[in-house]
Amino acid sequence: MSGLRIKGKLLRRVVMLAAGVFAAAAFIALACVMAGGGKAKAADDLDEILEYEITVDVNEDGTLDMHYHIAWKVLDSTSEGPLTWVKIGIPNAHCANIRKMSSTIRSIAYSGDGGSYVRIDLDRNYRKGEVVEFDFALRQDYMYEMNHLTEGETVYEFTPGWFDEIEVDSLIIRWNADRATSWSPACRQSDGYLVWRSALSKGEKVTISVTYPNDAYSFDASKTIVKSAGDNEWKYVLIGLALLFLFLFLFVVIIGTICVKAYRRNANFSTTSEKKIVRTKVEFFSSCPGCGAPRPEGKDNCEYCGSSFIKNEERIEEKDIPEEEREVRSKTTDGLYRYSSSPDTYIRVHVIHTPRPRPVSSFSRSSGSHRSGGGCAHSSCACACACACACAGGGRAGCSTKDFYRTGLKLRDIGKKCL
Repeated sequence: MSGLRIKGKLLRRVVMLAAGVFAAAAFIALACVMAGGGKAKAADDLDEILEYEITVDVNEDGTLDMHYHIAWKVLDSTSEGPLTWVKIGIPNAHCANIRKMSSTIRSIAYSGDGGSYVRIDLDRNYRKGEVVEFDFALRQDYMYEMNHLTEGETVYEFTPGWFDEIEVDSLIIRWNADRATSWSPACRQSDGYLVWRSALSKGEKVTISVTYPNDAYSFDASKTIVKSAGDNEWKYVLIGLALLFLFLFLFVVIIGTICVKAYRRNANFSTTSEKKIVRTKVEFFSSCPGCGAPRPEGKDNCEYCGSSFIKNEERIEEKDIPEEEREVRSKTTDGLYRYSSSPDTYIRVHVIHTPRPRPVSSFSRSSGSHRSGGGCAHSSCACACACACACAGGGRAGCSTKDFYRTGLKLRDIGKKCL
């Protein structure tokens, strides 16, 4: 009879857990639909891009000379301050000769923080109602693929950097039509250029392609196109799949926790654990030893050629870390922490928990109402969040992990309620 009661309690917990998970999934799905459904400009928009023009000329070696012109209007300079700098997405890290072409730019440089960008610091602070126009140029490589769809043809694909939180009133792409045999989508021609025109809502992207014979320019077969992330539809599909797997993982963890706790009670033992910290000193190359691409923050291998950025790594004890690196010495959680004295040297901290069996007292074994340890066992997971502001294309703000729909919902709280 007692066994039936235990099974009944377990069944009720499972039903409650399933109801909680599916309720949370329905709530998040509804929030996604409501957030993506509206097209009207929000009252709290910070900026608006009036003009976004890109002119492209193909060089004899297959590289592209790209000129950007942007007219950026400030709608709100109170919520996050005036506009002082922006990041504009560019195709990939294989760029050179980045230069400012207008006096409104104080400084300009490549940025590999979370993607491939050009960071532009403006000449002054721009406030509500003001429009800043700026121009810059660069030379871009690794933009084509030979024999892409048809043998004997080379295809360029280009997706301009997009803005997840800013509307673009007018996007114009001009591509020099010399020697081109076909292009997509259809467009007009003017003064020897293929011209595409469009307006973009927040997060919207366009992709164009231009085809040439393999002998039109001195193409290099070893250079393959570096494509941007998929369309918005794919982004939502991936987010949905990630949520589904996360919910399934949570379900399995909680059921496993219930079973383990029941097993421990029946087996008359509990566990404690010992914490061991393993530190590894890692030295990185500042650029890829294989192809020369700059190392993105947090990457161990080059995304272009696969070469390792790690120059040297060795186990190290806390006492062997220099005294001036006090901040690094104090780290006791998993992660990669930078040496302040060297930009390419880090300490990788890994915490190992070793379980240690401990017999339970005879009082615990005989008293059915006593539970050793107490509390609630729960798990944590690392959630990779697709940041809307800078990871996709560009903007005035950095990238942060946040609750986009302001639900206040925490997955760990679902587990606690269900248990």
